Amino acid sequence: MEFLDSYRHKELRARLVQEISLKGIRDQRVLEAVGKVPRHLFMESGFVQFAYVDKAFPIGAGQTISQPYTVAFQTELLQVEPGQLVLEIGTGSGYQAAILCELGAKVYTIERQKQLFEKVRQFLPCIGYYPFFYYGDGSMGLPTDGPFDGIIVTAATREIPEDLLNQLKIGGRMVIPVGGAFSQKMTLVVRLSETEFDISTHGDFVFVPLLGGKSE
Repeated sequence: MEFLDSYRHKELRARLVQEISLKGIRDQRVLEAVGKVPRHLFMESGFVQFAYVDKAFPIGAGQTISQPYTVAFQTELLQVEPGQLVLEIGTGSGYQAAILCELGAKVYTIERQKQLFEKVRQFLPCIGYYPFFYYGDGSMGLPTDGPFDGIIVTAATREIPEDLLNQLKIGGRMVIPVGGAFSQKMTLVVRLSETEFDISTHGDFVFVPLLGGKSE
């Protein structure tokens, strides 16, 4: 299967990179990753013309592909280094996973929506990205594959799941939106020791809720 990534698409991505840079994204590696991942290929056909607008859009199953600025913001906070083990909670469209792969991470990604899981598991390898895909309850993490250098949560939670804290390496970082249904604080957790965590907040965002269990 062939996927078109034209000069026009590349030009639009370059403009998007400039836009999110002006909004405050400074990490050049993150900006380069956004400039490489063909976001239009992740969109439903009716929204392709909006692929490089800095907004979130529906992807089916009641989910959205996140705003590029939000993806870049979370990724910048995570401070990903090549070869690190990164757990993503909420595969969604697969766009965030692709960005993490571009940064050289070894990505483990979990999705509870069977429809999205199957779609992305087939799609991402077709465009050159090979994370490890899991269908299941992301709030529980992947205890058999951790601990992780980084954990990124792409859905909102009222409190930080203890299972995820336990799967973070000492020195590891977790980025997670924490709060109510309509607004969350982007929260950075850095594990300092077996029992100590440094927690800081970094602005207000809105995400779909993190749900337990699986959904067909």
